[in-house]
Amino acid sequence: MALLKTGQVFMPNHVNVKPSLAYDPSVILSTKNPRKIPIESKTRSTKKGWKPYGSFSQAVGGQWLARSETGGSDRDKSTAKKRVFFLDVNPLCYDGSKPSLHCFGYWVSLFFSRVSLSDPVIAVLDGEGASEHRRRLLPSYKAHRMKFLSQSSASQKSLNDYSGRSQVIIDVLTKCNVPVVKVKGHEADDVVATLVGQVLQRGYKVVIASPDKDFKQLISEDVQLVLPISELNRWSFYTLKHYIAQYNCDPCSDLSLRCIIGDEIDGVPGIQNVVPEFGRKTALKLVKKHGSLENLLNAVAVRTVGRQYAQDALTKHADYLRRNYEVLALRRDVNVRLLEEWLVERDRGNDAICLDNFFNILEEQKRTTHQHKLHSLNG
Repeated sequence: MALLKTGQVFMPNHVNVKPSLAYDPSVILSTKNPRKIPIESKTRSTKKGWKPYGSFSQAVGGQWLARSETGGSDRDKSTAKKRVFFLDVNPLCYDGSKPSLHCFGYWVSLFFSRVSLSDPVIAVLDGEGASEHRRRLLPSYKAHRMKFLSQSSASQKSLNDYSGRSQVIIDVLTKCNVPVVKVKGHEADDVVATLVGQVLQRGYKVVIASPDKDFKQLISEDVQLVLPISELNRWSFYTLKHYIAQYNCDPCSDLSLRCIIGDEIDGVPGIQNVVPEFGRKTALKLVKKHGSLENLLNAVAVRTVGRQYAQDALTKHADYLRRNYEVLALRRDVNVRLLEEWLVERDRGNDAICLDNFFNILEEQKRTTHQHKLHSLNG
């Protein structure tokens, strides 16, 4: 484990691990006692009905994409920029609002076997006190998540509590030769945004694996997303082309648009909360015309930019919108430095055994919990 001034980096060992033959509920997955024998890689299905997708291995926005459209052919790979993947871990660890290591295991298994393959992967977790800065600006920011995490972490122990789940996740990822980055006082989104800039400076393309729409503000020719689509049980690539087709504007306008319409999931109220007639259509029209929120607000200060209700709303609530901008904008100045060893081809040799061990532990934990419940009822 490498230490930063404000956080931690958990480094992979680049060794092959031994399959577990028996489960000890007192032992959490460890990086110790590696087996130095090569182990054949295999693909694991973690949900019923999961099947390989043949030559159409990825889908975007519900539409199938052939390999030639996702950079999948060997010929394309020889001439295209190399890719680096960022794995936004936290959102993958929930089934709806409920913490779920099974969901984490499923999505990571599918990600390694069908998406990232041997390309470099950097996993990022929220650091301690990650949301405090934004919550000082806006107390409602992710308030429901804070309440939920505090309840769940106080209720149970071992794999069911927050710290226990985090350690298991870190162990699984490092065993699969993925470095894990946590920076105290910073959300994973800001760490990813900072590292993305450093990766691009080195001439790579970036793919961010996350369902978080905050990352849409980073989309460009060299930055794309890959989204976990629960309804389809697969990861789905989302590119600049798809963003423009969906919103009919450039991703550089995404942040300004969200500052006006708000983000209900993150607890950021939009201007329609105070001016109901100011909807998305009006916001999109104004942002497209002026290019950014700041340009729009500067224009409002000196001339009329639209209908009177819009003019009055933007004038009266300019500070409100600038606060939203500060809350929703991803930071690019986190104190974290990209290491060259994070950019090497990922060794996949441990994936199958590590994930098999992980799922076996979860199943045993489930059986143990069920037995305890039965014992309590009978006792």
